[in-house]
Amino acid sequence: METKVELLEGDRAKISVTVDADVVTDRIKKQYKQAANQYNIPGFRKGKAPRPVIDSALGKDYIRAVVTDNIVNENYPMAIDESGIFPVGQADFGEEELGLVEDGKPYTFVFEIGTKPKFELSSYDPVEIEMPADHATDEQVDAEIDALLEHYQDIVDAPANTKVKADKYVDLKIAATDDNGEDIAAISNESMQYKVGSGLLPSTFDDEIIGLKKGETKQFSIDTPTTPTALTTAVMGKTAQINFDVEVLAVKKEKVPALTDEWVQEKIGLNTVEELRNEVSEEIESTLSSALPRMKESRVLEKLAERLEGEVPEGLVEDNETTLLQDFFNQLQRGGMTLDMYLQQQGITSGQFRDDVKQQATDMTKQDLALDAYAAHAKLEATDEDVRAEFEQAGASDPEALMAEWRKNGQMYLVRQGILRQKAAKELVDNAIVTEEKPEEKKAGKHSKEEEAE
Repeated sequence: METKVELLEGDRAKISVTVDADVVTDRIKKQYKQAANQYNIPGFRKGKAPRPVIDSALGKDYIRAVVTDNIVNENYPMAIDESGIFPVGQADFGEEELGLVEDGKPYTFVFEIGTKPKFELSSYDPVEIEMPADHATDEQVDAEIDALLEHYQDIVDAPANTKVKADKYVDLKIAATDDNGEDIAAISNESMQYKVGSGLLPSTFDDEIIGLKKGETKQFSIDTPTTPTALTTAVMGKTAQINFDVEVLAVKKEKVPALTDEWVQEKIGLNTVEELRNEVSEEIESTLSSALPRMKESRVLEKLAERLEGEVPEGLVEDNETTLLQDFFNQLQRGGMTLDMYLQQQGITSGQFRDDVKQQATDMTKQDLALDAYAAHAKLEATDEDVRAEFEQAGASDPEALMAEWRKNGQMYLVRQGILRQKAAKELVDNAIVTEEKPEEKKAGKHSKEEEAE
């Protein structure tokens, strides 16, 4: 098979395929033999009918038409692969019928197909990025230990003059009634430790108690929320309002334990604060060793995508969007979760979800096209050895057979495209100019009198 490629305007290619005469002759011979064995032709035993009789019984062009269809369908995918192009969409054979094969003569057919658009980058210089330090800094260790201390914090009474604030704890005595004055048992409580802003009760309830102090009481009513909270679910559809009689029993504050050797021994099981810091440092560096390479590549690709010149084709974005959605729903199914459950868990709407997937698909497409542009500029190649290595690394039991199947189906361009992008990404990452991120400075400031009182 001989393949010729002519690049056309509008990101299309015209491919001419010529199949050798001996191949055509062999296929015609086999097709006549198959027809002789397949059909009962009067006067002849199966497999013995001559060609003229078969042509008379089935039609003079039947065999040639079948062979033509088979040759075209089997060879055009391989021709796409041999052409070296990256196809987009389906092959177009035109409106006119293809000519039929002739015994003893080579057969040529032509088709057009869309090609992946070519882009340029505004610059092919090394990418400049910022990265966190590749070792555990004192600030990171401090932050981890602070989080650990907060985990072990106690909730204790604040001074009597402390006011109720957002995101703080408070002990409340609550009497809740419905429109008929009946007690709402699900909400009423002689002593409830409640965190303002926790969502157990509506934000309108929180607004009413903010600013109260220990010993103060307040009577108020709020509308039953249209979206139930944990404690108002039981009254949905049963009362228009919820009436409250609230007493602040105590305003609470978080008390973080002091970091001492004794505390470390009691709670963590190590001997000293220094041992704790060393262990935290090792855990951070272990995490960094696996996370930083992925982070570096991600940041390099983000910067590279910013250099892409031209508008990204919507069709390519839609293809990536479809892939992302298929992968996502497969993952949901494996986890036994529905889309509604996921949206509720993440606290987002279906519209926000669609926008997020669209943005991911757009970013992915830009990065892919930017890598393609860099690979072309750097004249990177996907060799036969590279392709074979991909199939071997995939763990195929018979790499050669799998390669042949992919080639037959015209899918090898996907492997070559992936290899080129991998090579481009590696070269870009290896040559990136990296500046170490400066750690965020801790905000320092004077506490208010109320905060000092706490």
